Amino acid sequence: MVTTPNTVPEKRFTKTAFVLRKERTESLARAVLFLMASATILPLVAIVGYLVVQAAPSLSLEFLLDVPRRGMTEGGIWPAFVGTIYLVFLSLAVSAPIGVLAAVYLNEYARDNWFNRIINLAVINLAGVPSIVHALFGLGAFVYAARFGYSILSASLTLAIMTLPVIIASTREALASVPLSFREACWNVGATRWQTIRSIVLPNSVSGILTGVILQVSRAAGETAPIMFTGAVFFKSVERGDLFPYRLTEQCMALSMHLYTVSTQVPGVKDSIPAATAVVLLGSVLLVNATAIGVRVWLRNRKRW
Repeated sequence: MVTTPNTVPEKRFTKTAFVLRKERTESLARAVLFLMASATILPLVAIVGYLVVQAAPSLSLEFLLDVPRRGMTEGGIWPAFVGTIYLVFLSLAVSAPIGVLAAVYLNEYARDNWFNRIINLAVINLAGVPSIVHALFGLGAFVYAARFGYSILSASLTLAIMTLPVIIASTREALASVPLSFREACWNVGATRWQTIRSIVLPNSVSGILTGVILQVSRAAGETAPIMFTGAVFFKSVERGDLFPYRLTEQCMALSMHLYTVSTQVPGVKDSIPAATAVVLLGSVLLVNATAIGVRVWLRNRKRW
């Protein structure tokens, strides 16, 4: 067909009714999925925004560095902030190495038999145990049986037991993501199994291992029941700015416990103080998570596959 400047070429390809119906269905599905994603994000943004607005009158560096005064109706949260750091990092110092080594055994060494299948089932089930059950276990195992008493050590070990299953599960997934060909190449040149794991498998799975650790930082920092039963205390006198106010055999204050206390047990507290405590707890978790995510991204970019 020859066209002239005054004629419009006919369309050779037009959308059929079937194609138009498929496009409408796809657009509808995209809109529904967007609304579902918004339904999960918008409440979080609203809650954080509400907390920040409520906390504004009290939220400051002075609030973080000061100690509670006048029956915790005034002052800051320094003892609780330092106590939370003690509990979180001591629990991770215990659970992370044990969890990683256990995952290495289960993924790299364990045979497929009934005993190892029971261990895998136990790890999966432990990840869903309520925190109050872990609290009662920590009370019986560490406070009474091991005779650590009500202390930072008992609370940290309880948190470590609670966070261990997720670290094991996430580390196993990270180890399994390393291609088998990497292991076979090492074995073919005479490397032992442990040399392969140490030099090839672990370096290439460290970003995934950090994912499990990141998840447990939030959980360990926000749990109240395990530390309430084993080591957290209502109030403890601490010098302002003291970075080492507690010994491992002593009880400590913690942000989650302090937030519960000033919200429900202390009369006459300004509304901004519990909100500011919640913002500090949330901000601390986000800061640790952001740092770990940055390290994970850097390690992932170093991969060659």
